[in-house]
Amino acid sequence: MGFTNSPPRPINQDTGGNVYLTAIANRGITKLMARFMVAIAVVGGVVLGALQGGSQTVVETPVVSGYGGAVASEDIKATQIGIDILAAGGNAIDAAVATAAALGVTDPFSAGIGGGGFMVIYLKNTNASPGQEPYRVITLDGREEAPAAVTPDLFQDPANPTGAALPFFPNRVSSGLAIGVPGTPLNWETALHRYGTLSLAEVLAPAIALAENGFIVDETFAQQVQINLPRFAAFTSTRNLYLPGGLPPQVGSVLRNPDLASTYRVLAEQGSNGFYRGKIAEAIVNTVQSPPTVRAPDFTVYPGKMTLADLDAYEVRVRRPVATNYRGYRFYGMGLPSSGGITVAQALAFMENRELAENTDLAALSQPEVIHRVLEVSRLAFSDRNAFLGDPEYVDVPLVGLLNPNYVQQRAALIGDRATHSKAAPGNPLPYQNDPSPSLTTPTVVAKTNTQEGQSTTHLTVADQFGNVVSYTLTIEMTGGSGIVVPGYGFLLNNELTDFDVTRPHPNIPEPGKRPRSSMAPTIAIAPDDSILAFGSPGGSTIISTVLGIATNLIDLDMNLEEAIAAPRLSQRNTETTSIEASLDGSELFQSLVAKGHELTTTAEIGAATGIQIALNGRMTAVAEPNRRGGGAAMVVNPAS
Repeated sequence: MGFTNSPPRPINQDTGGNVYLTAIANRGITKLMARFMVAIAVVGGVVLGALQGGSQTVVETPVVSGYGGAVASEDIKATQIGIDILAAGGNAIDAAVATAAALGVTDPFSAGIGGGGFMVIYLKNTNASPGQEPYRVITLDGREEAPAAVTPDLFQDPANPTGAALPFFPNRVSSGLAIGVPGTPLNWETALHRYGTLSLAEVLAPAIALAENGFIVDETFAQQVQINLPRFAAFTSTRNLYLPGGLPPQVGSVLRNPDLASTYRVLAEQGSNGFYRGKIAEAIVNTVQSPPTVRAPDFTVYPGKMTLADLDAYEVRVRRPVATNYRGYRFYGMGLPSSGGITVAQALAFMENRELAENTDLAALSQPEVIHRVLEVSRLAFSDRNAFLGDPEYVDVPLVGLLNPNYVQQRAALIGDRATHSKAAPGNPLPYQNDPSPSLTTPTVVAKTNTQEGQSTTHLTVADQFGNVVSYTLTIEMTGGSGIVVPGYGFLLNNELTDFDVTRPHPNIPEPGKRPRSSMAPTIAIAPDDSILAFGSPGGSTIISTVLGIATNLIDLDMNLEEAIAAPRLSQRNTETTSIEASLDGSELFQSLVAKGHELTTTAEIGAATGIQIALNGRMTAVAEPNRRGGGAAMVVNPAS
């Protein structure tokens, strides 16, 4: 395994395609076999292979329109694989899993089978009769889970007499303590079994070939290795895979990961049982309990307590979406344990309430006025998020009260023409809960919330010719996750348990079997004209402000999807200062917000969104980032002329 400057190996059935080709041959799907030959080897921007004998050069573009299906992701190779699935007749769920599996090869520091994620699925009811719903929206919770041996003092420093927590970086992050039970493999299998048309073996085949044949390292990949150099160097398995000769890989070299290809083959042959039970499960448990450190690592690496029983007991939850209306749009987002859908819904409710209370039209306001309101509603929504939200199987979350119109009106009345200079206090939604069996009657005082959430993750968006749409955010938490590759299996394990808060009392405190609160916000929206929007972003807690910003860019500032995603970003998460991208520093918007009392601090970039818009005539516009994280890739099956 590892890097080389030699070109990728030629295609053959023994390096990734055999399981897949056998599976589809047994099903007699000859058209699929012909189509998927194009996906067997993808290197850089060129698809090596042929669709019915021809060659195809793929040009990376962040925006494209057309018909027949669309995919947008952070990586051109992953996007191409998703498009090949759609072109062969697969649906959006099939393509989403295939794209995600490819990202596990080419973007392993953001996501992979060692992590988890949330999937929002729009299923078109093409045979709906009068009175029937024309669609339904489902969400899949594949969030990582705390092992049964976890206690609230999970990250307490054993050497500190005061009981203080371990330093967040590197001791909490790069440890067995931080690793939650992965959810991604079962999430893929669940999505395909319930809503897909292809098998796990079929959709994994292109990623198997990609891992075997390799891909060209770009600047973003090399930089991510560089920033993780001290952590990656501490673990023999990670060093061997990502630090050839002890150094980050050269841009333009080729990375092959045959261990990951072999792991994907096990999944293809055995399904998720091959991951959660058997040799892979044993390897994961051994890695968590005895991290594969070098002889003298530069920092103390603490073991975790995950067991085979923890892996065996893991379940994907099928949950109802969080649904809300905003200025004629119907929004669907992910519910708890992700705080993303609820917090975005509440912020939009605050926005609309102020518009109605003041009898104003947001569309008539200037950009600085709209952005000021976005920042202030985000501040309020985050104050409630931090106080009340957690895993609903452990926490009595007053969800009804948080979205109650009277509570929304009470909270929205706090928004003024000037910025709030201090953190907003949470409200009290309990009187608005209208719960026949409440367990909370007064708000609980909670400890200061965790502000050290990782900024990595990845988001992909897919639409198919049948009218189905997938908005999928997946992660291993930090860039590089825990930094620990499972020896012999080629994938990084997450550090998701660092998303727990460490100071009690708090709804997001570690507990056995609990899922840490997330900020992921995969989103699907139905416009007043019944066109469809789907989008999302990585970025830790900034995901929420990014998704909120894209929504208000589209609806209140009348941007198209390309403009809404490319626009400079701001993020207010109930802190004294608001983060803004460096491109805004000194701008007219910057000056206007400062004049309103906002304290602004710059950061290089926020998030890395993708999205798809589907018009009533079936025309699809797929959009990825033009620049953030090195830019993404959007494709359609049949480009518009």
